[in-house]
Amino acid sequence: MNRRSLPALSALAFAVMAIAACNQSAPVNTAAPQETTAAPPPAPQTVPDPAADPGTRASPPVLTPVALGTFEPGNPLAEAMTGKLTIDDLELKGENGALYKTERVALVRGGDQYAAGETYGAIMQVEASQAIELRRVIEQKPPEKAPANAYCGTTPTGFIALAKVSEATGDVIKLIALQGSDLPAATSQGVGLCASMFYLGKAQEKAAG
Repeated sequence: MNRRSLPALSALAFAVMAIAACNQSAPVNTAAPQETTAAPPPAPQTVPDPAADPGTRASPPVLTPVALGTFEPGNPLAEAMTGKLTIDDLELKGENGALYKTERVALVRGGDQYAAGETYGAIMQVEASQAIELRRVIEQKPPEKAPANAYCGTTPTGFIALAKVSEATGDVIKLIALQGSDLPAATSQGVGLCASMFYLGKAQEKAAG
């Protein structure tokens, strides 16, 4: 063998051995590839359809009236403003022609404020826990012979609040009239007291004499 070729063969053998050593030392990844799971899509949110049939939509809560029927005026102010008063679901009608078409908007308590620092209980003289029906006046007609005797005079009546207190002598209906268009509350603007009065029991028909 040619001596000159020995160094070349030695270098080639060294390179082969180095490659084999590298292959032996390199770790082989035999683990199975990890499975990736996509997050489930968010559940669809139910949105009320305004075009749906009204019969399929949820009804608003029903506000129970605190007093219905016909009542006698209990003080001179009630006598002048309505006389005998008939309270129905949608209106209050006075014997003197006064008429207030209303809608129930809330059931509040005597301790609630109808204006800043003013509570229903203080002006109506009822307990803080007393249930009070609040109605919005949507249309009104003053008394026929004395238009100025409307609940708020010449100013439109905004709201009427009613409370029924049972006493030994019968039911007492306490009523206040409020002016203003804001819903009465501690933070409302322009809400003020117009009048406070009361009515007594259910009016009984007078026996024919």
